[in-house]
Order: sequence, then structure tokens, then C-alpha cells
Amino acid sequence: MYKGKKVTVIITAAGKGSRMGTELPKQFLDLGGLAVLQRAVAPFDMLEETDEIFVVGQSPYLDLIRQLCSPFKKVSRIIKGGLQRQDSVSNALGHVDDGIVLIHDGARPYVTGEIITKVLEETWKSGAATAAMPVKDTVRQKDSHTGQSMTLDRKTLYNVQTPQGFNTEIIKKAFARAAEEGFVGTDDAVLAERAGYPVVLTEGSYANIKITTREDMPVENRVGTGFDVHCLTEGRKLILCGVDIPYGKGLSGHSDADVAIHALMDALLGAAALGDIGRHFPDTDPAYKGISSIKLLSQVCRMLREKGFGIGNIDVTIMAQKPKLMPYIQEMIKNVAEVTGLAQDTVSIKATTTEKLGFVGREEGIAAEAVCILTRC
Repeated sequence: MYKGKKVTVIITAAGKGSRMGTELPKQFLDLGGLAVLQRAVAPFDMLEETDEIFVVGQSPYLDLIRQLCSPFKKVSRIIKGGLQRQDSVSNALGHVDDGIVLIHDGARPYVTGEIITKVLEETWKSGAATAAMPVKDTVRQKDSHTGQSMTLDRKTLYNVQTPQGFNTEIIKKAFARAAEEGFVGTDDAVLAERAGYPVVLTEGSYANIKITTREDMPVENRVGTGFDVHCLTEGRKLILCGVDIPYGKGLSGHSDADVAIHALMDALLGAAALGDIGRHFPDTDPAYKGISSIKLLSQVCRMLREKGFGIGNIDVTIMAQKPKLMPYIQEMIKNVAEVTGLAQDTVSIKATTTEKLGFVGREEGIAAEAVCILTRC
């Protein structure tokens, strides 16, 4: 309740998000461990003044919405949406009692309790209010007939956000009139305004953006590390980063035992929380006996793409007392860059000795360490 009035929240989550270019609508995408929709609902659920929350969605995703909203105590209805946003809100309004209704975009995850409270307070005073912020850029208006344009006074222009708040009677009348006249507005405030109810602007936030395209999603960065060791033995080829290096010994292992690529694969898989190479390419599987590790790296890159990850950069250090690897480094970089799809200047491969210390120094084996950064929008 807010000053004696029941407060109902309508969260619109019925959009297809076609401009996002993702298989899953934008409101269900992961944003730092929570779905965009969950982040949009949470501030309303935590606010003491709100009484109930209705979430509107499309049929294929109603069960998913129920699952995502199950942690929220105030979500009392999951409502099937309509063809357009206005239809979806209208469906929800049919279940709203007298009082105040707040309408918020399910793809606007950065709303805060402070923004909500300002809208709620002004709605209680004036009957209709919306969060908004002054535009930052100069805006020009183009005449569709002449093609000429003119600069508008930036001081008078605002970007409208949500939530938008209304006395329930006002917004129901506004929607009824729009339905009678076949008018479709860009938001709910337009309908109230058109029905003769002034809408007061309250301070939103430049951070309170609506997720519309991939560029609106923050870039997620993940760091991965990998380490691997293989023994040197006679009768084996020495393969490092796909390069066959002339030497009297090679590395023992089920595959070609490319220790550098193994460390790199573990780094990539680890950054994506996909386990390690033993999980995906076990040394008990005859399918991987003698296989090129470069081919396995290609499969790892496919797994990353399926999870929406891109590789930012790679840094590999090979620890070998012998042979000298400097003459082969550039070919190694080329091989890794081709498989991962990276530019060569984002792939670093280095070689070092251990100053004759340890098993590497005694020429018993070769070790490799890898670090990578993965990015995901």
C-alpha cells in the first residue's frame, strides 16, 4: 500500500526481441547470473509499498516466466500477452483492482527503488507520472515531405522510461478510449495523455536503459587458466601448437600430446565453466587415440560459440629445457590464430627454460601454462 492505495505492478515480458538477434527473447537472456526479467522484477518485489506483481508473457514462455519469477513473493499472476504491447498491458489491466498501477518494461533491468518511489509519489499526487531523463544529444526533426530538417530545443526534450504510474481508473479509461478508436501508442503515457490526463515527468536515470539490441547488453569478461605436463619419451613426435618440431624425443600421451594446446583448451573451457579436456576428450576413448590436438581445439571453439562466447586474447607459455623453440613460435601463433579465428596479434606464445631446475630442467618433460579472456554480450 502507498498512502492508503493498493499498488499493482505490471511487468511486460511478451516481446519477441527480434532486434536483439538472439534465439531467446531479450528479457530471458542472462545478465550477470540473473535473467534480464528477474532484474526488472526484483526492485518492485523488494519495495515495501508494492502489493502485487503481474507479469505478462507469450504462450511459449509462460512456464519459463513462472520458473524465473518463483523466487519473488509478490508475483501473483502470470498473464498471457497479446499481439502488441498495448494488448498485453490491456490483458493485465483486466485483473487490476482500484488503486495505483505501475507499468514497467521487463527488458529494463536497471530500475531502482528510488526511481520507482519517485514515480509512485507523483502518481499519488497527480494521477499519472513517468520516469524520464533529459536528452543528451542535439535532436533534429526531419520533414517527411520536403526532406528538410530543423533543430529542436534540447532543453525541452526528454527520453521517456518506465515505470509509468497511473491511477487505475485513469489508465483503464485511457486504454478503453484507445481501443474504441483503434489507436496504438508507443507507451502507456501516450494513451493517458491522449485521453486528456496530463502526465508528470519524474527523474529516472541514464542507467535505466531498455535492452533492445546486443549493444545494450554489457560485455561479460571471463578469465581462464590452464596448465598441463607431459613426459618426454623416445619414439614419439614432438608436437607443440600443431607444429612438428625435429627432436629426438616426443611427448607421451593418448592423443598427439600437444601440451601447449592442452593447456590452452583447459583455459578456454575453464573460463566458460565447461569443465576440462578430460571431461570432453577422455584418454579412455579410442576415438581420440593419436588425434591432433589442433582438431580438439577446434571442437572447443565450437562449444564456446554455442555458449555465446568469443575469445578476446590468448597467452601461452611453454616450459622446455630443450629443444630451442624460438624458430617455431611464429608458426605456432599462426596455427592457433587460424583455429580460434583470432588475429595473430591477439595470440601470444612464449617459450622459456627452467634454468635446469625440476623435471623440465632435467629434460624429463615439457609443461605449458595458458591464460585467456572470453567475452560474451
